[in-house]
Amino acid sequence: MTRMYNPPHPGEVLQDTVLRDDGDLTVTELAKALGVSRVALSRVVNGRAAISAELAIRLAAALGGSAESWLQMQASYDLWQARKKRRPKIKPLRELDRSAA
Repeated sequence: MTRMYNPPHPGEVLQDTVLRDDGDLTVTELAKALGVSRVALSRVVNGRAAISAELAIRLAAALGGSAESWLQMQASYDLWQARKKRRPKIKPLRELDRSAA
């Protein structure tokens, strides 16, 4: 699988495809349909919270598609963000075993 360049947060996808500027479906209405709080859904839509497995199941039931696709979207976003951060050099365990011998 190839990595997507700067994948969108799943909330951005919701905002662009399900929630519309014309007020066709509001965060409050979608939250009610999903059985979640408006605040919780708003945090996801605004990219401040991740899609949980439970929310992925609810989104799949309400919008079609699969829960796995929502979770994969979240994982792609999370991995992209994590890869941008600086971290210490990690040696593969094989190299550590050889240096200890």
